[in-house]
Amino acid sequence: MFRRDGVLYRQVNGSYREHFEQLLATGLFAFLVAKGLIVDHEDVDLDLRHTDDAWRVIKPSPIPFVSYPYEWSFGQLRDAALLTLRIQREALDRGMTLKDASAYNVQFVGCQPVFIDTLSFETYREGRPWVAYRQFCQHFLAPLALMSRVDVRLGQLLKPYLDGIPLSLASRLLPWRTRLSFPLLTHMHLHARSQERYADKPVKGSSVSVGKLSLIGLLDSLRKAVEGMEWHPAGTEWADYYANTNYEPDAMRRKSEIVSEYLDRVDPATVWDLGANTGTFSRIASRRGAMTVAFDVDPAAVEKNYRDGTRDGERGLLPLVLDATNPSPGLGWENTERSSLDERGPADLVMALALVHHLAIGNNVPLERIAGYLARLGTWLVIEFVPKEDSQVQRLLASREDIFGGYDAAGFEAGFRPHFAVVDRQPIEGTCRTLYLMQALEPARRPT
Repeated sequence: MFRRDGVLYRQVNGSYREHFEQLLATGLFAFLVAKGLIVDHEDVDLDLRHTDDAWRVIKPSPIPFVSYPYEWSFGQLRDAALLTLRIQREALDRGMTLKDASAYNVQFVGCQPVFIDTLSFETYREGRPWVAYRQFCQHFLAPLALMSRVDVRLGQLLKPYLDGIPLSLASRLLPWRTRLSFPLLTHMHLHARSQERYADKPVKGSSVSVGKLSLIGLLDSLRKAVEGMEWHPAGTEWADYYANTNYEPDAMRRKSEIVSEYLDRVDPATVWDLGANTGTFSRIASRRGAMTVAFDVDPAAVEKNYRDGTRDGERGLLPLVLDATNPSPGLGWENTERSSLDERGPADLVMALALVHHLAIGNNVPLERIAGYLARLGTWLVIEFVPKEDSQVQRLLASREDIFGGYDAAGFEAGFRPHFAVVDRQPIEGTCRTLYLMQALEPARRPT
């Protein structure tokens, strides 16, 4: 993978020629593209090659926003797992197989998962086991089991374990009763024990032959295991935020109108909604044609947002789990394999509605530091200031001393002034809150 003039290309080397030609000749690639299961590509001039051993150069269709498994909700990870299994099953039917089953081979276009690694396919050899079985269990089955059977927040273990959660760790964290589930006993606990038993043994050529019917049986077993994983998004702090908010219907309607006015005024192509909750205001942007990423720290809120988006066939709205006080960093080798949030921007417009008081009072972040960070993420900003007299701020102050002397409208504007120009401000009738439209003094730039 490489870029020229900002365009993403992929080089296919001569060593992969046989597999790539079969991928096309069998009709597998055309079938997957027609079903929307894999990204399409176009062939480009070989002169664009990155190295001399190139046989072919392709230009994949771009993904609007690259996300990572540790940013996905439970439902997103589950759907990505089922997509991987379906593609492996379709490949076997056409004499091919997936040589890896990494969760990073899947991206989301809106709320639809799509496979992106065209070079993951290889010719199937009769009798060979599925070499990606362990990886599938680490990348998908282990985190899904932990999220559904222990705590949904354990999906965050995918952040330090980029090659999937070790099965030995997952087996120890899962409750004993999961051994009564045949799929989890087989694919998690016994699989983990086998790995530990042979971890320090020398690798020898395997004489074990696994027929195609057995492979299909394995895939069916994994599919049933994944489909049996359930998690119901309830009980977290913000999952029912809008049901418990102090907004009256008229005030909520007026807030929506102001946000709509600002979006029409800027007409952004991309929007990042920080603290999006279940996506009420994100949808105002996505329905205007903006590619909208809806971030929230609450996994239940993100799950509800994703389920609604899946039901409605959303392709312009991507819900993701993200803590604004600890956003995704650069990870992997030299911290460059997985990009930080900043590196995936900037957006044309950032929305920060009902967020600043959580950062400034809930997490002690100075207003000017909040402004500086938001200016790096986008050129335009729609932001809501929630003063101390608001019940949500009073809730934050109920268990702590009020040391926030500069937290008022004047202090808010002063903190943002070095980074943004206030283009418009409008009070939200029926509340003590104010909505602002701001423009960054220096346009945000994509990191090089």
